[in-house]
Amino acid sequence: VQLQASGGGLVKPGESLTLSCLMSGRTDKTWQMGWFRQAPGKVREFVASMYWRAAALTRYSESVKGRFTMTRDTRRNTVHLQMNSLQTEDTAVYYCASRTEEASEYNSWGQGTQVTVSS
Repeated sequence: VQLQASGGGLVKPGESLTLSCLMSGRTDKTWQMGWFRQAPGKVREFVASMYWRAAALTRYSESVKGRFTMTRDTRRNTVHLQMNSLQTEDTAVYYCASRTEEASEYNSWGQGTQVTVSS
């Protein structure tokens, strides 16, 4: 599976941004999709995830819960991350990732898209 993330940019605190991740290739084996982020000087951290066939099973990190929403469009093989009430602490490179059912961890990663929140 190939993943292409897009939608990053520069926004002010309190503003919103929506990221998208387009999947291509062997998408039929996709089991779970996730968003991660990595801020400068920090390790990559989990942001959100959902099972590709069951959008109801969506999880969020405590730091974004209530502000970010992950959705999927199965017809377009795309997942989105709606980010509201952005804070400076949300500044990071955001990555989408996918996992097949037999894999114990995410085994496909997108190239990342930069989100900068600054006044």
